[in-house]
Amino acid sequence: MATTLPAPVLHERGTPGYKRLGVAMWCAGLATFVLVYCVQGLLPTLAAQFGVSSSTSSLVLSATTGTLALAVVPLSAVAESWGRRRVMTVALGASAVLGLLAPFAPTFAALVGIRALQGVALAALPALAMAHVTAEVAPRWLGGAVGLLIAGNTLGGLSGRLVAGFVSDVAGWRVALGVIGLLSLGCMVAFRALLPPTLAPTPPKVRLRELGRPLRTHLRDPGLLCLFGVAFLLMGSFVTVYNYLGFRLLAAPFDLPGWLTGLIFLGYVAGTGASTGAGRLGDRIGRRKVMWGAVAVAIVGGWVTLPDVLPTVVAGLLLVTVGFFGAHSVASSWVGRRASLLPGGAPGQASSLYLFCYYAGSSVGGALGGVAFDLAGWTGLVGFVTLLLGGALTLALTLRRIRAPQP
Repeated sequence: MATTLPAPVLHERGTPGYKRLGVAMWCAGLATFVLVYCVQGLLPTLAAQFGVSSSTSSLVLSATTGTLALAVVPLSAVAESWGRRRVMTVALGASAVLGLLAPFAPTFAALVGIRALQGVALAALPALAMAHVTAEVAPRWLGGAVGLLIAGNTLGGLSGRLVAGFVSDVAGWRVALGVIGLLSLGCMVAFRALLPPTLAPTPPKVRLRELGRPLRTHLRDPGLLCLFGVAFLLMGSFVTVYNYLGFRLLAAPFDLPGWLTGLIFLGYVAGTGASTGAGRLGDRIGRRKVMWGAVAVAIVGGWVTLPDVLPTVVAGLLLVTVGFFGAHSVASSWVGRRASLLPGGAPGQASSLYLFCYYAGSSVGGALGGVAFDLAGWTGLVGFVTLLLGGALTLALTLRRIRAPQP
């Protein structure tokens, strides 16, 4: 007589396992986004050090997000059957070691190569971390655990930019990258020490044929295609603004010191609140309306940054940030919901496709935005960003003509 295995007892809020898991995943998110975005505030320094243009300097970020985008879908799919715990530990360790090698890069090309390898090493982490929390925590307490993971992601992106910029101003960019490498290594050690044993069973090995079915389903759905396009265009515009604003503020008429220029990344704090607020507002008035409004706010924010007046530039940057995070929050949650309603859909794989477009937009948009900045200054960059956001708004408006799938 066949027996049915009992469902695993998952982590409940307040238990030691829940607390350890939450802090461990916070460390993983912190390390991931510290490593990815630490170079964004160093772009003017790297451009001067290696004698390259502003658009070329952005390759140290585009290389990481580009390889991450290319690897995120296949690695996220097959890594589940290898064991999430093992894969996340190896990924964090490999990326930390590469981070410690980065300060010794003798040439700009070598630095770009190391950063590209980091993108591959980190590729499975964003999707696996979310999947691990979802599998290990009791559903009624999942929101708090996911919130802690996202907090680590946000703090990692912010602190990586601020710490690297401050240390670089004091001791040089090589020391700054070394500090970031040590920080990420410490996060990896803490992650491994704190992560409790896995409770949920390891998923069965995935066959390539099985991966293809939901992939075709997702790529044939017009609603998901629009959301993937929104992710690409949103992230391309957002990264462009933050990549090159430092160059503008370091030059006349602002002539700000490097450490003060680095403080522009504090604008991310406003984005964190916008993510939560947009989600709640979307529940009340509808996701489409919130997305339209958020993208429109980002477009206006770009225009507000045009005058050479520092308070106006800061205000415009905050509008861009709030608009981006609001639209991204709505779009990313919408993808999983829509995929779950499609016959044969797989929310996890759909989220990986969204991340692919998200990071591809960062890589491609960030590089092309630098070309616009080199050719036509900040006005040209704002024109480029407006073009991208206009495309995102068009796709968002198209969603109103696409019917929701029926489960």
